[in-house]
Amino acid sequence: MDISKILKEVKSGAVSIEEAEKALKHLPFKDMGFARIDHHRKLRSGFGEVIFCEGKSDEHLVKIYKHFVAEKIEVLGTRATEKQYLAVAQEVEDVIYEPVSRILKLETVEKNHTGMVAVCTGGTSDIPVAEEAAQVAEFFGSRVLRVYDVGVAGIHRLFSKIEEINKANCIIAVAGMEGALPGVLAGMVDKPVIAVPTSIGYGANFKGISALLTMLNSCAEGISVVNIDNGFGAGYLGTQINRLIVNAAK
Repeated sequence: MDISKILKEVKSGAVSIEEAEKALKHLPFKDMGFARIDHHRKLRSGFGEVIFCEGKSDEHLVKIYKHFVAEKIEVLGTRATEKQYLAVAQEVEDVIYEPVSRILKLETVEKNHTGMVAVCTGGTSDIPVAEEAAQVAEFFGSRVLRVYDVGVAGIHRLFSKIEEINKANCIIAVAGMEGALPGVLAGMVDKPVIAVPTSIGYGANFKGISALLTMLNSCAEGISVVNIDNGFGAGYLGTQINRLIVNAAK
């Protein structure tokens, strides 16, 4: 629901004040009983509400997606299963599922991707988290450069891509094991680095704790750290940084 459109229609006489008032009552959020869908988030932050699909029942998720479709609002869902996708796809046309990132999305307009966010991984096992970050950044309008499997175990691979990576407005570095990649990257570039620890690693990795502590304790400047496996948070923050730089250049 578009406030500007409602106000213009009131001004033109196409919509009465009473009809507009009724519509505006539902603008802040929609109470669906089991969920309250936030309609104002894009007005506040520039990005619409995102649905965390994990743990939701198929019935509830279908109703949420159908509500967004009825309101002509794009939908981004994270951590969706294939079973959830199949349930939603039966009721919602054109919904797309990305099995690697587990993103379940419905886009209504073609994006004009701007700026650049680089998404790098230490290894190929980190790609699912990296793809979550990349898909989120693209959904919200960022151009994404993917540079995967450039970890410190073969650091010459990173050196071969460093000039290309440094052209991005910010860099998302995704790594498990000891989590060294963000610190190495931050020491080689002049852009902010968003570090994403993953739960990939052997026993003493403690399901991502070792990578998280490495990133938090890095002596390289310019690193921010998100939670373990939080590709969504990294993609969202990366897009905010990218958007600020793009807008400042206009």
